[in-house]
Formats: sequence, C-alpha cells, structure tokens
Amino acid sequence: MKKLLVAVALSTTMVASLTGCTDDTASDASYPNKSVSVIVPFSAGGGTDLCTRAIVDAAKDSFPNNISVENQTGGAGAIGMITGANSAADGSVLTTICVELVTLPHTTSGTNLHPDLFTPVLMINSTYSAVTVKADSPYNTLEDLLDAAREGNVQIGNSGVGAIWHLAAAALAQEAGVEFTHIPFDGASPALTSLLGGHIDAITVSYPEVAAQVEAGEVKVLALMAPERNENLPDIPTVQELGYDVAVGTWRGLGVPADTSQETVDTIYEIFSEASTQQSFIDFMNNNNLDIDILGPDEFSQRIYEEYELFGELISDLGLGQ
Repeated sequence: MKKLLVAVALSTTMVASLTGCTDDTASDASYPNKSVSVIVPFSAGGGTDLCTRAIVDAAKDSFPNNISVENQTGGAGAIGMITGANSAADGSVLTTICVELVTLPHTTSGTNLHPDLFTPVLMINSTYSAVTVKADSPYNTLEDLLDAAREGNVQIGNSGVGAIWHLAAAALAQEAGVEFTHIPFDGASPALTSLLGGHIDAITVSYPEVAAQVEAGEVKVLALMAPERNENLPDIPTVQELGYDVAVGTWRGLGVPADTSQETVDTIYEIFSEASTQQSFIDFMNNNNLDIDILGPDEFSQRIYEEYELFGELISDLGLGQ
C-alpha cells in the first residue's frame, strides 16, 4: 500500500496555498460575456456537488449573465467530465474535475478520459474516505465489518467502478485479506440512500457526505482512511491505527477545456480564488465538514499529473486496470 500512501500524502506536502497567475499573463477583460454553466459529474447532494455549488454561489456576482450548475452523472464521473472537456473552449462551460480524472483512465470505464483534456484552474477541496454503516448495523467496529467479510458476503456501495471510493474499499479489502461485493452507484448520494434503505451493508464515501446522517443518528462511521485522526472528529479512528496501512482521499476543483486561452483561464482563476475567500463560502464548507484546500493552476496541474502516475500503479496492483 505504500504507493497509495504516497499518492494521498501529496495533499499534505502541497500545502493549501493560492498560486497566482504569472506576471506575464493578462486576464480577459471581456469575460464573462455570456451565461456560464458548471458541470458536476456526480449526483446532487454529494460532496462534489456541495463543493461546486458553494464556490459558484460565492462567485455569482461576477457573472452578470448568470452562472448555473448542471449535474451530469454516469461512468463514475467520466460522462460529465468528458462532456465538459468537449465543450466550447471559451469559458462558457466549466467542469468540476475530481480525482476520478486520474483514476478512471486506467480502467475500462474511463478509457476516453485523460488529464490532458483539461486545463486545471483551481482546486477547492480534499477529503478522505469514511467506512460507514447504518446506525443499527451489527457492525460497531471496522474489525466487525472485516470479520463478516471473512465469513461471508458483505455488500459495500461506492460512487462507481473505478471511482475513488471504489478504490478505497478495494485497497482496504486487499490490505485486510478479505473480499467485498462492490455495488456501484452514480455518486455518493444514491449509495447513501441504498444504505439507509437496508439494501447494502456499508459504503465508502467522504465524511461530509454522511455528516448530516451521523448527526441525525442514522449512520455511524467505523473508521476514516486518513493518515491521522481528524481533529474535528476525535472519536473516529483511522484505518491505519487499526492496523491496516491504507489512506485514500479525493480532491475537487474547476477545470476548462485544454485549449482555452490563457487569458480566459487567468480570469476564471481570479474570480474563483477571490470567491474562495468569501465568508459565505468558508462558513458553508466548515458547516458541512468540507475541508477547504486551495491550489492554483500550476500546483493543481502538478498534483493531477503526479497522481495520474501513482494511481495507475495502484490500480494495476489491485488488478482493476484495463
């Protein structure tokens, strides 16, 4: 699992800093001169959707002709991202790109997807996987769940084959020497709905995607796949401290088609980097347990290509490659 740990450790070595545009670039003074849409490649209500709507709402005053959010699900995020990449390269369509941009190209479900399709603009958020069960589940610890998997069929839901939360469960299963039956959904929100309905035994999603249900007493988180305990969630152990050398996380940000002009990219960056400092955005993210993790275009691009290589190795090791 060392490759996996190196991949997610990038979020700690690349500190959350705003990387400004270089001095020799100029913004596009005419942008935005038309309505703008932002494609979210997962379902409404999930972490990717919440992050996107939060930053769009904070930036809306900079879009006099309106800015809207459109959910295009399917293919574990591939359909929405490919649609965005193939849109007009004039800044009229932005796409929420996420870690599946670097995982899916290595699987059969994302063969037409590649980081080269996008110019990254701004990373917004990063977070780790939470192994979650219903509140009345017989599994009260991670070891309870793993013991059940050793003895029989445990169905675990995720956000799609080859998506990051599928990889999280697969990596845990490999490290623990167990087998899960993986049940894919078009995002974390429908996976959670299935869990609450008693149709599956567990899900691997991010903590923010189940926080409201935890507070309502509907689900319980057995462990986080993070390098260390979250200081805001001190009672939830990490998978590592329970003896399994696994840490898996995701990130979300904005991207535009690869051949978008540098001037337009710079202007979009300026708008959304300023929006990320708005108190309304900060409060929403904090209230929804969504960690703010800002990277500008250069650092964001570096992270994407480094993780593309690292996750390719991981996926091959897990036997999930093309």
